[in-house]
Amino acid sequence: MDMPCEFATIDVVDVLGTRNDNVTKNINKWQLDARGVRKNYEGRNREQRDIEHDTHHPDMEVLHSNGVHAVPLDEQSYTGWLESHHYTFVNFYAPWCIWCQRLEPVWEAFAEKVEEEQIPVSVVQVDCVANRDLCMNHRIQAFPALRLFKDSQPQSPDYRSDRTVEAFTEFIKSRLAQDEQVANMDEQAKKAHEDRKEMIRDDHPGCLLSGFLLVNRVPGNFHIESRSKHHNMNPQAANLSHVVNHLSFGPVMTNVMYRRVNEVPAEYFSPESTMPMDNSVYMNTKLHQAYHHYLKVVSTNLNIGGKEPVMAYQIVQSSQVMQYYEEDVPEARFTYDLSPMAVVVTRKGKKWYEFITSICALIGGTFTVVGLISGFLSIIFKAKKI
Repeated sequence: MDMPCEFATIDVVDVLGTRNDNVTKNINKWQLDARGVRKNYEGRNREQRDIEHDTHHPDMEVLHSNGVHAVPLDEQSYTGWLESHHYTFVNFYAPWCIWCQRLEPVWEAFAEKVEEEQIPVSVVQVDCVANRDLCMNHRIQAFPALRLFKDSQPQSPDYRSDRTVEAFTEFIKSRLAQDEQVANMDEQAKKAHEDRKEMIRDDHPGCLLSGFLLVNRVPGNFHIESRSKHHNMNPQAANLSHVVNHLSFGPVMTNVMYRRVNEVPAEYFSPESTMPMDNSVYMNTKLHQAYHHYLKVVSTNLNIGGKEPVMAYQIVQSSQVMQYYEEDVPEARFTYDLSPMAVVVTRKGKKWYEFITSICALIGGTFTVVGLISGFLSIIFKAKKI
């Protein structure tokens, strides 16, 4: 999934009115790098923690009475500003975002404090509505996105903690102290530090979702979308391209079960019919689009020997690309419909005494036919009296 694990959520809905948002119990996440290689274990699909916001700052008119401290940048001034400042802390925002509106006076007060304490960091902000291409190039998927740059290079991960002047100031001072400590290291220690930093980084662009869902035996759907408790998602940057590594209903078949069901002729049952979407790639080529998948699920009971029958669920699937409005965040949807009818495949064999009876019947029938033929021929070729 081309989406940070931080924002990836799974919801389950069915026709009975059951709705489970952000299913957490049985879903695990792994971060994926740009090549799709699995990296850090993100953990279970847990709820995002609450963060603290400052609420006591005056209006923007009062804060701007002594000048604008959080410098607004656009596409023309952005690159030059970052190149001319060693450290730059950027707030990528959208005017319509409620969280950005709450952050605006806090960000201005923080910028003023940085100037007062002469901290060597420039505090700026970028309007992503007016500078859409700039924010798209930086893959800004949620607002506000707070990102620290050093010599024009982003310092991962993005800031995700409390949105208070005190928290911002502590974060900046901590990063400056850490960089100063690294600068005093020898080359070997610096390399070891960078290697460790790369190893533990947690801002990889993709996410692998693994686990299982418990659903009612009624039509419904589960969908994957980008959502956050403390951000407004950027619909223009939502990319729901995904790879389905495995998807099936019911318990996963063991190797023993596979050996048993492989004995069934393909016209009656095939293991591939229980997972037709495996290893399929669904790539979105345009904005505001996402794949919707439709699954018809038929339960299949295989009575083919063994202590217990094998229960499997065959799937017939189809997929299509759905277009969304510009203000809506796309979602990858999997709609399923469990058929009320079931397929039963049974293999029957004859008992030993049935086999012997059949042989005897065959022998008896043979003798009877031979006797009839013999009698018929004897009548035809019987010598006539003259």
